[in-house]
Amino acid sequence: MSLYVIGDLHLSLGTDKPMDIFRGWDNYVNLIRDTWNYLVQPEDTVVIAGDVSWALKLEEIYEDFKFIHNLNGTKIILKGNHDLWFSTKSKVEKYIKENGFDSIKILFNNSYEYKDYVICGTRGWINEKGETVDKKVLLREAGRLRLSLEDGLKTGKEPIVFLHYPPVYASDECLEILEVLWEYKIKKCYYGHIHGHSCNYAINGERYGIDFRLVSCDFVQFTPQKILD
Repeated sequence: MSLYVIGDLHLSLGTDKPMDIFRGWDNYVNLIRDTWNYLVQPEDTVVIAGDVSWALKLEEIYEDFKFIHNLNGTKIILKGNHDLWFSTKSKVEKYIKENGFDSIKILFNNSYEYKDYVICGTRGWINEKGETVDKKVLLREAGRLRLSLEDGLKTGKEPIVFLHYPPVYASDECLEILEVLWEYKIKKCYYGHIHGHSCNYAINGERYGIDFRLVSCDFVQFTPQKILD
């Protein structure tokens, strides 16, 4: 039994927004399926770090969820900035249950145990250059991360954090998120969102005592990354 992570699947099987119009994304759906099912066993768990689908509404995500459900393992999904289909956790979980997608779980203000660890996370946030800082969004996401970690602490196990947005990128930092990571003494943090040339500026390694790793689909060559056995 192993734990894997990958981010930014950007599926559009029920909508018309394929990613293979972008360089490096040729045949990406088949690549995801083939590499995933080669590496991941049915008893394994995979965290998907946001930007799951281009669907705008929950009813448009059926084909994407069907694809994910048919992949090996248990899938734990957190919200990304493009996941506009995500209305509320209760509505998404109801949709999952009604359609029999029982291999899919949602990470939102909660946590999931994995052996001696506990899986925690949220979307996060980071302001682009030149943007006005949106303190309301930042504080909300920091609060959601704290709720997830508090839920995880009940298990007495070590938390591993998964985010969509990078809390650090090049010389930029999201202090609101970093302060929560420091408060809870997080050692490992995985994130997505970054693509293409921008990956050159992503943080992959230790900063402030935390091991940060970029796991966006194109950066990891559409291959789930093993975290733990």
